[in-house]
Amino acid sequence: MVRSVTLGAMIMATSLVLPGRAMADAPKVVASILPVHSLVSQVMAGVGAPHLLIRGAASPHGYSLRPSDARAINGADLVVWVGPLLENFLPRVLESKPRGSSMLLMQQKSLAVLPTREGGVWAEHDHDHKDEHAHEDEHDHKDEHDHKDEHAHKDEHDHGEHEEHDHKDEHGEHANHDDVLEHGGDPHIWLDPENAKAIVREVAGALSRLDPANADAYARNATAAIAGIKRLDADIAERLAPVRKASFVVFHDAYQYFEAHYGLNPVGSLTLGPERKPGAKRVRELRDAITARGARCVFSEPQFEPDLVTTLAAGTQAKTGVLDPVGAALSPGPDAYGKLMRALATALSDCLSRR
Repeated sequence: MVRSVTLGAMIMATSLVLPGRAMADAPKVVASILPVHSLVSQVMAGVGAPHLLIRGAASPHGYSLRPSDARAINGADLVVWVGPLLENFLPRVLESKPRGSSMLLMQQKSLAVLPTREGGVWAEHDHDHKDEHAHEDEHDHKDEHDHKDEHAHKDEHDHGEHEEHDHKDEHGEHANHDDVLEHGGDPHIWLDPENAKAIVREVAGALSRLDPANADAYARNATAAIAGIKRLDADIAERLAPVRKASFVVFHDAYQYFEAHYGLNPVGSLTLGPERKPGAKRVRELRDAITARGARCVFSEPQFEPDLVTTLAAGTQAKTGVLDPVGAALSPGPDAYGKLMRALATALSDCLSRR
Protein backbone atom coordinates (compact mmCIF):
# COMPACT_ATOMS: atom_id res chain seq x y z
CA MET A 1 0.00 0.00 0.00
CA VAL A 2 1.38 3.43 -0.93
CA ARG A 3 1.69 5.45 2.25
CA SER A 4 0.15 8.94 2.36
CA VAL A 5 2.98 10.72 4.17
CA THR A 6 4.11 13.51 1.84
CA LEU A 7 7.66 14.54 1.11
CA GLY A 8 6.83 18.22 1.50
CA ALA A 9 5.32 17.81 4.97
CA MET A 10 8.35 15.89 6.15
CA ILE A 11 10.77 18.43 4.70
CA MET A 12 8.91 21.41 6.15
CA ALA A 13 8.89 19.72 9.54
CA THR A 14 12.62 19.12 9.50
CA SER A 15 13.88 22.34 7.87
CA LEU A 16 14.54 25.59 9.70
CA VAL A 17 14.88 29.13 8.43
CA LEU A 18 18.49 29.83 9.28
CA PRO A 19 20.26 33.16 9.55
CA GLY A 20 21.52 34.34 6.19
CA ARG A 21 19.38 35.44 3.29
CA ALA A 22 15.85 36.41 4.18
CA MET A 23 13.08 34.83 2.09
CA ALA A 24 12.89 37.94 -0.11
CA ASP A 25 16.65 37.80 -0.74
CA ALA A 26 16.85 34.05 -1.49
CA PRO A 27 18.30 33.03 -4.85
CA LYS A 28 15.83 33.56 -7.67
CA VAL A 29 15.29 30.13 -9.19
CA VAL A 30 13.15 29.05 -12.15
CA ALA A 31 12.18 25.40 -12.78
CA SER A 32 10.72 24.37 -16.11
CA ILE A 33 8.21 21.60 -15.32
CA LEU A 34 6.21 20.57 -12.28
CA PRO A 35 8.18 17.46 -11.16
CA VAL A 36 11.49 19.33 -11.38
CA HIS A 37 9.92 22.34 -9.65
CA SER A 38 8.74 20.05 -6.85
CA LEU A 39 12.23 18.64 -6.26
CA VAL A 40 13.76 22.14 -6.30
CA SER A 41 11.04 23.32 -3.89
CA GLN A 42 12.05 20.59 -1.46
CA VAL A 43 15.67 21.73 -1.51
CA MET A 44 14.67 25.39 -1.03
CA ALA A 45 12.15 24.76 1.77
CA GLY A 46 12.37 27.45 4.45
CA VAL A 47 14.69 29.61 2.32
CA GLY A 48 12.79 30.50 -0.84
CA ALA A 49 10.46 29.21 -3.55
CA PRO A 50 11.21 28.61 -7.23
CA HIS A 51 9.12 29.95 -10.10
CA LEU A 52 7.35 27.30 -12.22
CA LEU A 53 7.28 27.92 -15.97
CA ILE A 54 4.92 25.31 -17.42
CA ARG A 55 1.70 24.92 -15.49
CA GLY A 56 -1.36 22.72 -15.73
CA ALA A 57 -2.00 20.77 -18.91
CA ALA A 58 0.36 22.85 -21.06
CA SER A 59 2.88 20.70 -22.91
CA PRO A 60 6.60 21.48 -22.58
CA HIS A 61 6.93 20.76 -26.31
CA GLY A 62 6.68 24.15 -28.03
CA TYR A 63 5.43 26.05 -24.96
CA SER A 64 4.87 29.79 -25.45
CA LEU A 65 6.34 31.89 -22.65
CA ARG A 66 4.15 34.41 -20.86
CA PRO A 67 5.66 37.85 -20.17
CA SER A 68 5.91 36.95 -16.47
CA ASP A 69 7.87 33.81 -17.38
CA ALA A 70 10.30 35.78 -19.53
CA ARG A 71 10.86 38.25 -16.68
CA ALA A 72 11.40 35.40 -14.22
CA ILE A 73 13.99 33.75 -16.49
CA ASN A 74 15.83 37.00 -17.15
CA GLY A 75 16.00 37.78 -13.44
CA ALA A 76 16.85 34.26 -12.26
CA ASP A 77 20.10 33.32 -10.56
CA LEU A 78 19.49 29.71 -11.65
CA VAL A 79 17.22 28.09 -14.25
CA VAL A 80 16.75 24.32 -13.82
CA TRP A 81 15.48 22.49 -16.88
CA VAL A 82 15.61 19.03 -18.46
CA GLY A 83 16.95 19.68 -21.95
CA PRO A 84 16.08 20.82 -25.47
CA LEU A 85 14.40 17.51 -26.34
CA LEU A 86 11.70 18.41 -23.81
CA GLU A 87 11.63 22.21 -23.38
CA ASN A 88 12.52 23.01 -26.98
CA PHE A 89 11.56 26.67 -26.52
CA LEU A 90 14.18 27.33 -23.82
CA PRO A 91 17.58 27.28 -25.58
CA ARG A 92 16.83 30.44 -27.57
CA VAL A 93 15.51 32.20 -24.46
CA LEU A 94 18.50 31.22 -22.34
CA GLU A 95 20.97 32.39 -24.99
CA SER A 96 19.75 35.95 -24.47
CA LYS A 97 19.51 35.70 -20.69
CA PRO A 98 21.39 38.72 -19.27
CA ARG A 99 22.45 37.19 -15.93
CA GLY A 100 22.60 34.07 -13.80
CA SER A 101 23.18 30.47 -14.87
CA SER A 102 21.22 27.44 -15.96
CA MET A 103 21.36 23.76 -15.03
CA LEU A 104 20.59 21.41 -17.93
CA LEU A 105 19.74 18.24 -16.05
CA MET A 106 20.34 15.78 -18.88
CA GLN A 107 23.97 16.91 -18.99
CA GLN A 108 24.58 16.21 -15.30
CA LYS A 109 26.62 13.01 -15.19
CA SER A 110 25.16 11.97 -11.85
CA LEU A 111 21.90 11.28 -13.71
CA ALA A 112 21.35 8.17 -15.82
CA VAL A 113 20.08 8.98 -19.33
CA LEU A 114 18.48 6.18 -21.33
CA PRO A 115 18.57 6.01 -25.14
CA THR A 116 15.43 7.04 -26.98
CA ARG A 117 13.43 4.01 -28.11
CA GLU A 118 11.85 3.49 -31.50
CA GLY A 119 8.09 3.89 -31.52
CA GLY A 120 5.56 1.16 -32.16
CA VAL A 121 5.87 -2.38 -30.81
CA TRP A 122 8.84 -3.16 -28.57
CA ALA A 123 10.44 -6.58 -28.61
CA GLU A 124 9.75 -8.68 -25.53
CA HIS A 125 13.49 -9.26 -24.96
CA ASP A 126 14.00 -5.49 -24.50
CA HIS A 127 12.90 -5.95 -20.88
CA ASP A 128 13.97 -9.52 -20.15
CA HIS A 129 16.81 -8.32 -17.92
CA LYS A 130 14.29 -6.96 -15.46
CA ASP A 131 13.25 -10.39 -14.30
CA GLU A 132 16.87 -11.20 -13.53
CA HIS A 133 17.19 -8.09 -11.41
CA ALA A 134 13.85 -7.70 -9.68
CA HIS A 135 13.17 -4.39 -8.00
CA GLU A 136 13.45 -5.92 -4.59
CA ASP A 137 17.05 -6.81 -5.37
CA GLU A 138 17.78 -3.23 -6.36
CA HIS A 139 17.05 -2.27 -2.78
CA ASP A 140 19.00 -5.06 -1.11
CA HIS A 141 22.05 -2.81 -0.86
CA LYS A 142 20.32 0.35 0.31
CA ASP A 143 21.88 0.17 3.75
CA GLU A 144 25.40 0.02 2.41
CA HIS A 145 24.77 3.21 0.44
CA ASP A 146 22.73 5.13 3.02
CA HIS A 147 25.81 6.81 4.47
CA LYS A 148 26.41 8.46 1.11
CA ASP A 149 23.10 10.27 1.28
CA GLU A 150 23.56 11.27 4.90
CA HIS A 151 26.88 12.91 4.13
CA ALA A 152 26.21 13.99 0.55
CA HIS A 153 26.69 17.69 1.24
CA LYS A 154 29.39 17.85 3.87
CA ASP A 155 31.53 18.81 0.91
CA GLU A 156 29.63 20.23 -2.04
CA HIS A 157 31.46 17.82 -4.35
CA ASP A 158 31.22 14.68 -2.18
CA HIS A 159 28.50 13.13 -4.30
CA GLY A 160 30.25 13.85 -7.60
CA GLU A 161 32.33 11.03 -8.98
CA HIS A 162 31.40 8.37 -6.45
CA GLU A 163 27.64 8.88 -6.63
CA GLU A 164 27.90 9.07 -10.42
CA HIS A 165 29.56 5.66 -10.63
CA ASP A 166 27.02 4.13 -8.22
CA HIS A 167 24.16 5.24 -10.45
CA LYS A 168 25.88 4.15 -13.63
CA ASP A 169 26.52 0.70 -12.23
CA GLU A 170 22.80 0.29 -11.52
CA HIS A 171 22.03 1.08 -15.15
CA GLY A 172 24.65 -1.19 -16.68
CA GLU A 173 24.61 -0.77 -20.43
CA HIS A 174 23.50 2.87 -20.13
CA ALA A 175 26.66 3.91 -18.30
CA ASN A 176 28.14 5.91 -21.21
CA HIS A 177 26.27 9.12 -20.53
CA ASP A 178 27.91 11.18 -23.29
CA ASP A 179 27.30 8.57 -25.98
CA VAL A 180 23.60 8.43 -25.12
CA LEU A 181 23.29 12.22 -25.18
CA GLU A 182 25.04 12.40 -28.53
CA HIS A 183 22.15 10.42 -30.02
CA GLY A 184 19.45 12.38 -28.19
CA GLY A 185 18.48 10.47 -25.07
CA ASP A 186 15.07 10.07 -23.44
CA PRO A 187 14.23 13.34 -21.60
CA HIS A 188 11.76 11.91 -19.06
CA ILE A 189 14.53 11.53 -16.50
CA TRP A 190 12.51 12.47 -13.38
CA LEU A 191 10.49 9.23 -13.54
CA ASP A 192 13.46 7.27 -12.16
CA PRO A 193 13.67 7.82 -8.37
CA GLU A 194 17.45 7.46 -8.57
CA ASN A 195 17.52 10.41 -10.95
CA ALA A 196 15.21 12.34 -8.63
CA LYS A 197 17.74 11.89 -5.82
CA ALA A 198 20.53 13.00 -8.14
CA ILE A 199 18.55 16.12 -9.12
CA VAL A 200 18.13 16.98 -5.44
CA ARG A 201 21.89 16.64 -4.87
CA GLU A 202 22.80 18.70 -7.94
CA VAL A 203 20.37 21.49 -7.07
CA ALA A 204 21.52 21.57 -3.43
CA GLY A 205 25.14 21.88 -4.59
CA ALA A 206 24.33 24.67 -7.05
CA LEU A 207 22.29 26.60 -4.49
CA SER A 208 25.00 26.23 -1.87
CA ARG A 209 27.49 27.81 -4.27
CA LEU A 210 25.08 30.64 -5.05
CA ASP A 211 24.03 31.16 -1.45
CA PRO A 212 26.69 29.91 1.02
CA ALA A 213 24.88 31.50 3.97
CA ASN A 214 22.09 28.94 3.60
CA ALA A 215 24.23 25.96 2.54
CA ASP A 216 23.38 24.06 5.73
CA ALA A 217 19.66 24.49 5.08
CA TYR A 218 19.99 23.21 1.52
CA ALA A 219 22.04 20.23 2.69
CA ARG A 220 19.55 19.35 5.42
CA ASN A 221 16.61 19.71 3.03
CA ALA A 222 18.37 17.54 0.46
CA THR A 223 18.97 14.81 3.03
CA ALA A 224 15.29 14.88 4.04
CA ALA A 225 14.15 14.87 0.40
CA ILE A 226 16.34 11.89 -0.49
CA ALA A 227 15.07 9.95 2.52
CA GLY A 228 11.51 10.70 1.41
CA ILE A 229 12.22 9.55 -2.15
CA LYS A 230 13.63 6.27 -0.81
CA ARG A 231 10.43 5.62 1.15
CA LEU A 232 8.32 6.62 -1.85
CA ASP A 233 10.32 4.26 -4.06
CA ALA A 234 9.85 1.31 -1.70
CA ASP A 235 6.10 1.97 -1.44
CA ILE A 236 5.67 2.10 -5.22
CA ALA A 237 7.72 -1.07 -5.72
CA GLU A 238 5.44 -2.86 -3.27
CA ARG A 239 2.33 -1.50 -5.01
CA LEU A 240 3.50 -2.57 -8.48
CA ALA A 241 4.97 -5.97 -7.56
CA PRO A 242 1.76 -7.93 -8.28
CA VAL A 243 1.42 -6.46 -11.81
CA ARG A 244 5.05 -6.34 -12.94
CA LYS A 245 4.54 -8.98 -15.63
CA ALA A 246 1.21 -7.65 -16.93
CA SER A 247 1.67 -6.02 -20.36
CA PHE A 248 0.31 -2.66 -21.51
CA VAL A 249 0.54 0.02 -24.22
CA VAL A 250 1.15 3.73 -23.60
CA PHE A 251 0.11 6.77 -25.64
CA HIS A 252 3.62 8.14 -26.09
CA ASP A 253 7.00 6.87 -24.99
CA ALA A 254 7.31 8.87 -21.79
CA TYR A 255 7.61 6.11 -19.18
CA GLN A 256 10.81 4.23 -20.01
CA TYR A 257 12.57 5.29 -16.79
CA PHE A 258 9.60 4.29 -14.64
CA GLU A 259 9.19 0.98 -16.50
CA ALA A 260 12.87 0.10 -16.27
CA HIS A 261 13.21 1.04 -12.60
CA TYR A 262 10.20 -1.00 -11.49
CA GLY A 263 10.66 -3.87 -13.96
CA LEU A 264 7.36 -3.39 -15.81
CA ASN A 265 6.30 -5.02 -19.05
CA PRO A 266 5.30 -2.48 -21.75
CA VAL A 267 4.33 -3.64 -25.25
CA GLY A 268 4.85 -0.37 -27.09
CA SER A 269 3.66 3.20 -27.66
CA LEU A 270 1.28 4.78 -30.13
CA THR A 271 3.71 7.60 -30.82
CA LEU A 272 7.27 8.68 -29.99
CA GLY A 273 6.07 12.15 -29.02
CA PRO A 274 2.66 13.69 -28.32
CA GLU A 275 3.02 16.07 -31.26
CA ARG A 276 3.30 13.16 -33.74
CA LYS A 277 0.22 11.26 -34.86
CA PRO A 278 0.68 7.55 -35.57
CA GLY A 279 -0.09 6.13 -38.98
CA ALA A 280 -2.56 3.35 -39.74
CA LYS A 281 0.28 0.81 -39.93
CA ARG A 282 1.43 1.63 -36.38
CA VAL A 283 -2.12 1.23 -35.07
CA ARG A 284 -2.53 -2.15 -36.81
CA GLU A 285 0.80 -3.41 -35.47
CA LEU A 286 -0.05 -2.40 -31.93
CA ARG A 287 -3.52 -3.90 -32.12
CA ASP A 288 -1.98 -7.21 -33.25
CA ALA A 289 0.57 -7.00 -30.40
CA ILE A 290 -2.16 -6.32 -27.84
CA THR A 291 -3.88 -9.53 -28.88
CA ALA A 292 -0.72 -11.62 -29.27
CA ARG A 293 0.85 -10.55 -25.98
CA GLY A 294 -2.32 -10.28 -23.94
CA ALA A 295 -1.91 -6.58 -23.10
CA ARG A 296 -4.34 -5.70 -20.32
CA CYS A 297 -4.40 -1.92 -20.70
CA VAL A 298 -3.93 0.92 -23.17
CA PHE A 299 -3.14 4.23 -21.51
CA SER A 300 -3.96 7.73 -22.75
CA GLU A 301 -2.79 11.03 -21.24
CA PRO A 302 -4.94 13.88 -19.89
CA GLN A 303 -3.25 16.53 -22.06
CA PHE A 304 -4.26 14.85 -25.33
CA GLU A 305 -7.43 13.57 -26.98
CA PRO A 306 -8.04 9.92 -26.02
CA ASP A 307 -9.78 8.98 -29.31
CA LEU A 308 -6.77 7.10 -30.69
CA VAL A 309 -6.41 5.06 -27.51
CA THR A 310 -10.11 4.21 -27.52
CA THR A 311 -9.87 3.16 -31.17
CA LEU A 312 -6.79 1.04 -30.49
CA ALA A 313 -8.38 -0.81 -27.56
CA ALA A 314 -11.74 -1.37 -29.27
CA GLY A 315 -12.33 -5.01 -30.11
CA THR A 316 -9.44 -6.25 -27.95
CA GLN A 317 -9.29 -7.56 -24.38
CA ALA A 318 -7.46 -4.39 -23.23
CA LYS A 319 -9.01 -1.90 -20.84
CA THR A 320 -8.20 1.81 -21.03
CA GLY A 321 -6.59 4.01 -18.39
CA VAL A 322 -4.85 7.35 -18.02
CA LEU A 323 -1.21 8.06 -17.16
CA ASP A 324 0.17 11.55 -16.59
CA PRO A 325 3.97 11.87 -16.73
CA VAL A 326 4.10 15.56 -15.72
CA GLY A 327 1.28 15.95 -13.17
CA ALA A 328 -1.02 18.20 -15.21
CA ALA A 329 -3.76 18.23 -12.56
CA LEU A 330 -1.48 18.65 -9.54
CA SER A 331 -0.84 21.83 -7.59
CA PRO A 332 2.80 22.95 -7.65
CA GLY A 333 4.85 22.48 -4.50
CA PRO A 334 7.15 20.14 -2.59
CA ASP A 335 4.55 17.35 -2.46
CA ALA A 336 3.88 17.26 -6.20
CA TYR A 337 6.68 14.85 -7.12
CA GLY A 338 5.48 12.19 -4.69
CA LYS A 339 1.88 12.65 -5.78
CA LEU A 340 2.87 12.34 -9.44
CA MET A 341 4.78 9.10 -8.86
CA ARG A 342 2.05 7.62 -6.67
CA ALA A 343 -0.59 8.52 -9.26
CA LEU A 344 1.35 6.66 -11.95
CA ALA A 345 1.69 3.61 -9.69
CA THR A 346 -2.00 3.70 -8.77
CA ALA A 347 -3.18 4.08 -12.39
CA LEU A 348 -0.98 1.20 -13.53
CA SER A 349 -1.89 -1.05 -10.62
CA ASP A 350 -5.63 -0.38 -10.85
CA CYS A 351 -5.85 -1.00 -14.60
CA LEU A 352 -3.42 -3.91 -14.82
CA SER A 353 -5.04 -5.77 -11.93
CA ARG A 354 -8.45 -5.73 -13.63
CA ARG A 355 -9.40 -8.94 -15.44
